[in-house]
This record gives sequence, structure tokens and C-alpha cells, in this order.
Amino acid sequence: MFGPEGPRLRELAVQALSSVEHGYDLLAPKFDHTPFRTPDQVLEAVAEALVPLGPFEDGLDLCCGTGAGVEALTGLCRRSVTGVDFSAGMLDVARHRVRPADGPGVAWVRGDARALPFRAAFDLVVSFGAFGHFLPRELPGLFAQVHSVLRPGGRFAFPVLAPPRPARPAFWALLGFDAVMRVRNALWRPPFVMYYRAFRLTDVLGELGRAGFVVELHALPGFGRRGDGSPRARLVEARRTQPAAGSVNS
Repeated sequence: MFGPEGPRLRELAVQALSSVEHGYDLLAPKFDHTPFRTPDQVLEAVAEALVPLGPFEDGLDLCCGTGAGVEALTGLCRRSVTGVDFSAGMLDVARHRVRPADGPGVAWVRGDARALPFRAAFDLVVSFGAFGHFLPRELPGLFAQVHSVLRPGGRFAFPVLAPPRPARPAFWALLGFDAVMRVRNALWRPPFVMYYRAFRLTDVLGELGRAGFVVELHALPGFGRRGDGSPRARLVEARRTQPAAGSVNS
């Protein structure tokens, strides 16, 4: 599962018993050598799907980690790309690994996705693999924050992979992981929020609509289709058209 440059079991155990922020600070130097890093195939498929929706001037990678998504955005945005994450360790790795020679300017901001320090500054926001760190009850606030940092007409985009079926070993692996995390969080503080099965597409689409987005789904063809014909991977494209209900931001 992990290569020779990845974290050892003891390091993962220490991370899992830390807070989310401190855990990722510890994992940051070896994060790119773990399965938790978004595969290049996903990054490339999302970038390809976004090209016809542009052009984009300013982009934001929400919960950017070590910067793989920021790197993808530099090929889509003409003026600036910003990565925001609450782990100082992850941002430090990102600053050293993403240094485009030309193209848009790149900035790194330490911040919480639930309280973003921007207002209507971007026409594209993306996120890769971060939503397991948010509880379902936090999604309305999270999506309201994203809505507030987008300009009218701006897009919030992220990939969603079809969940494995119960007949597949991956289904039981993810179920077991979530069960272990729930037990851990019931017995240990601070909590480490990381659940693979809590981000359900039907619920997410409803929350995006309530936040003021118009949503479209695009199949990512490089991942093929399941036996019932449904895509194995989709791009969620949520477009800001008006302020969210109760929002004072335009």
C-alpha cells in the first residue's frame, strides 16, 4: 500500500491519534508517497473536463494539501492560482514542489475552508479528496463559504467516484475504515475527522442547490462505466448564479 518512501505504521498511528491539522503536519513530508494523494489520472481528467467551461482568470484549490491541484490549475487559469489549507506542514511542502516557471502567479494561504479569508475573488474553485474531513452537518456552511468567494458565474468543481458495490472488497475496506474512525473518535480526543462514506452525492447536490448553485454533472469518460451504465467517475460543476439565501454577499 505504501512505497519505501511512505510513512511507517508507527508514523501513521501517531498521525491518527492527533488532530486533523497536526496529523497532516506530521504526514506532509511523505504525503505524496501515500494512496491519500489524488492520483494524476483524476487531476488530468478534471482539468480536461474544465477546459471547455473556461477561460478562467483566478482559481482556488480548496484544502490544497501538497499542491497537486494547484499545479493542475496553473494550466487552466490565466492570472492567478491560490492554494488554501489549514496544515502549515502541507503548505510548506507545496511551496517547495510547485514552482511554475511561467503562467499565472501562485499564492499559498493558511486558512480554514469553513471561514475563508476571501470575498468574490475567484471564478473557479476546485477541491480534490478533502470532503471526508467535513461532517455532513458542516456542508451547508462549507458550500456557503465557497459561494461567497466566487464571482457571479464562477464555478465550483470537484470529482466524485462511484462508491464500490457490496460485492467488492473495497466496499468492506471503506466500511471498516469508517467504523474504526468512529470508534476512535468516540474514545479519543481530539477527534480526527476522516470518513469515506459520509459524502453522499444525493445529499451533496441538495446542499449545493440550497447554497445558491446551479449544478450539472459531467461523466469523466477515462474511468469507464459500471455494469448498469452509470459513470464510474463524474465531475460536479456547481455554478454561482445568485447570492445564497440569507447571504449579505453579492
